[in-house]
Amino acid sequence: MSGNELAVSRPLYRVNKFAVPDEAREKFLELVAKTFAVIRRQDGYVRDWVLEQNSGPGIFNFVIMIEFASDEVAPRIAAALGELDRELGLDREALMAELNIRTDFGSYKRLEPLSA
Repeated sequence: MSGNELAVSRPLYRVNKFAVPDEAREKFLELVAKTFAVIRRQDGYVRDWVLEQNSGPGIFNFVIMIEFASDEVAPRIAAALGELDRELGLDREALMAELNIRTDFGSYKRLEPLSA
């Protein structure tokens, strides 16, 4: 197999956006802390950013970005978070609805540099 035929594993970026009402902020951040306690222990976790909006007109006031070594990591992370949710008796979707938190989730791959 030539060098051109080798599959190159590229990082996977998970981007989660949240519109969190002020009255839900504390509960939301508690859940984020519990979630990251699990994610940061997983093989393939690289780093994360938890950002809180401080200006601008956007509706999402929290953006969480997580970098994983590759997309092969995603199923293991999902399984670990599923186990956490079972331990806590947590339904994340129901909790977001209860707290009136709007969400937008997606996984991304970095584009190679664009040439002009």
